Amino acid sequence: MTVDAVVIGGGLAGASVAYHLVLAGARTVLVDRRDPGRATDAGAGILSPETTRVAGDAWAELARACGRYYRDLAAALPGDHGFGECGLLSVALGDWDIEACDELGRRSAALVPITAGEARAKFPPLADVTRAYWNPGAARVDGRRFAAAVLAAAVDRGLERLDASADEVVPHRVVAGGRRLDCNAVVVAGGAWSPTVAAQLGVALPVGPERGQIAHLSTAADTSLWPIVSPVLGDYFVPWPGGRVATGATREPDAGFAPHTTVAGLRQLANEVARIAPGLIDAEVLEVRVGLRPASSDGLPVLGPVGDGVFVATGYGADGLLLSPWCGRLVASWVGGAPVDDAIQPFLPGRFG
Repeated sequence: MTVDAVVIGGGLAGASVAYHLVLAGARTVLVDRRDPGRATDAGAGILSPETTRVAGDAWAELARACGRYYRDLAAALPGDHGFGECGLLSVALGDWDIEACDELGRRSAALVPITAGEARAKFPPLADVTRAYWNPGAARVDGRRFAAAVLAAAVDRGLERLDASADEVVPHRVVAGGRRLDCNAVVVAGGAWSPTVAAQLGVALPVGPERGQIAHLSTAADTSLWPIVSPVLGDYFVPWPGGRVATGATREPDAGFAPHTTVAGLRQLANEVARIAPGLIDAEVLEVRVGLRPASSDGLPVLGPVGDGVFVATGYGADGLLLSPWCGRLVASWVGGAPVDDAIQPFLPGRFG
């Protein structure tokens, strides 16, 4: 079978590339072996480029572009896709983190200083805070629902899905599920598992799994209008309608490919609830989701060509749900022959040599 492109990886990163490829008219197959622990399925879904903390102008511009694009993509998707605007509180809880909070406020004109009382009114379970900034444009997304909506829209436009392992990957050919797929381009978007796929192509990707554990709580309170809470130093809280609040997350770079809950992780999550949102200390624990983030060695995304007809879209770390749709559009455009903009140079795989 001959196609224009094969995308390997069915999380939001791969789904976004595939969606934009078929949107451009490319005959595309998405190969996905559905690894447990995929970051898309566990991520909390904070969309607030104004408060991301990765340094550098290139990163800031990329994050802003990703945030803006979400509105356009969400508007193009039918049904309940799990995206919604809710606002975000950045807070300090003591003297030790005031300077970090004020620095964040100085850096982003979108953030509005508010009083501790105003912050508590927006998020009633909040502890006493010493600083608070309000980002009215922040949004949240349910990664599972949004990725499913993107894939469904792509299938409607002709995407073929193949639930199988990519057993052989070489330039212009992928063998998966017993089928040989000859193609003009291969896109590696397999999250933390991307290096294993890229190694078949002779490409070394400095990306590895970083485990994150996120607790989902249930409260009897009306959470429909609560904003995200993101302390400058500490765990976040992402409320959803129906009394559900997600909180986390741990950052465990040495956990390997082990997507399970740990006692140490539960202790951290519980301690942070008591410290930041003590009003939730009696909430029911619905579940703990565990994801393996694809973390690059320098903390930046890894995007672009790595050989003849071979592209990668990975290394998104904890920002995968924010970055995937726009970066997927970029990668799909490069597969189609568009030039790589100079602003993307810091994220190209060639930076690793």
